[in-house]
Amino acid sequence: MKHNPILSLSWTWKFTFFYLFFLLILPIGALLAKATQQPWEQFWQIATEPVAVSAYLVTLSTALFAALLNTLFGLLIAWVLVRYEFPGKRILDAAVDLPFALPTSVAGLTLATVYSDQGWIGSWLATWGIQVAFTRIGVGIAMVFVSLPFVVRTLQPVLEEMETELEEAAWSLGASPWNTFWKVIFPPLVPALLTGMALAFSRAVGEYGSVVILAANIPFQDLIAPVLIFQRLEQYDYSGATVIGTVVLGISLLLLLTINWIQSWNRRYTDA
Repeated sequence: MKHNPILSLSWTWKFTFFYLFFLLILPIGALLAKATQQPWEQFWQIATEPVAVSAYLVTLSTALFAALLNTLFGLLIAWVLVRYEFPGKRILDAAVDLPFALPTSVAGLTLATVYSDQGWIGSWLATWGIQVAFTRIGVGIAMVFVSLPFVVRTLQPVLEEMETELEEAAWSLGASPWNTFWKVIFPPLVPALLTGMALAFSRAVGEYGSVVILAANIPFQDLIAPVLIFQRLEQYDYSGATVIGTVVLGISLLLLLTINWIQSWNRRYTDA
């Protein structure tokens, strides 16, 4: 019996559609339907409350800081893992993926233990008058921790596929190592670097488990939007939680569209 690709395609398309519908589209649609039950004036009032606006700003600014920091050090880590051989390289390479496998609540507990006033690093910083745990700095560290692998894993394949002959040609023409990096190595890395930064930023925006443990979660100080949603649910304010969740969903969708645009630009850049 001959295999019919049309029937196979129809079956796989239906399975994919139903899978995405029940696990992705239906929950998002239910959230939007719940949010649209509110009159527009009430929706806007809840979404723009001073506490909510402060939570948006803290979330976005801290996530941007974490993404930029991870972009810098993620490039450095990816460069070392690709270009150098040293003892313990495989262990370090595996450790980069640790935030993927580690539950975020465990990550928050670990970070709080290290960066609290009695922790290994926190006690030393406390002597300089710097408090990390239960401040916005702690929020930033938690976001850096969970989003670092996105930058490293996005850059590694690009660095591995990069031809070292181009660097050698630049050196033979008298270019310094610094000029070689900026004019030969760095331009092909820009699309992947931007993709990794966008992925890290979107991951940091949605972080909850580690932040709720490491931060004080005080409004107008270090309260982020995901924690504010949970606080509204604890207070049985389902309308407020739904509205704020819808705003965060809109921000996340905008980030995903940005990531898709960067990836499409990356493919056009690579094919050019």
